[in-house]
Amino acid sequence: MKYSKIQYISQGKTLEEQEKNISNALENGADWVQVRWKNASQSDLLSLSKKAVQLCQKYGAVCIINDAIDIAKQTNADGVHLGLEDESIASARAVLGKDKIIGGTANTATHVQQRIDEGCDYIGLGPFRFTATKEKLSPILGVEGYQNIIRALSLKNNLIPPIYAIGGIKLSDLDTLMQTGVHGIALSGAVTKEPELISKIKDQLK
Repeated sequence: MKYSKIQYISQGKTLEEQEKNISNALENGADWVQVRWKNASQSDLLSLSKKAVQLCQKYGAVCIINDAIDIAKQTNADGVHLGLEDESIASARAVLGKDKIIGGTANTATHVQQRIDEGCDYIGLGPFRFTATKEKLSPILGVEGYQNIIRALSLKNNLIPPIYAIGGIKLSDLDTLMQTGVHGIALSGAVTKEPELISKIKDQLK
């Protein structure tokens, strides 16, 4: 499994907005989409997830569903992403099977180690800086935070899953961030506002 360097985390207050933003990201080269719609009803999230899976298949992109293991199963998405307070990685693995991608959120070195021990396929580590996208924001990491966490992990682990920096990342942060040892970045608001960023970032990361 090849893990993209860029994840787009979907945004939008309505089904139409979400679908349009996912479509725009894919048209501009996104090859990894995480469907995230926190305040949606179960039926709306299911409708969006079905559509997102179809769109991602059309563009040859990976489609991950945030939080909802049952919807990931129902729509045959590529996997699920779980927050620290969501269901366990083990229960997701039991439902989805060994071939699906299971990602997890982390905010500290302890969390990252926990995610590695749980068998996460990739880890979203953040926030890098303040972001209005997330309601309950954990302590800001900054470049130094990533450097320290990844350095500490490298001393303890032979195999570290792909780690994605997330939270208020700008194009100008890219070079410095990638030098910390993260595998890639996850973007939400920036790509929603300017989908063309995807191709610019891909060029920069070549």
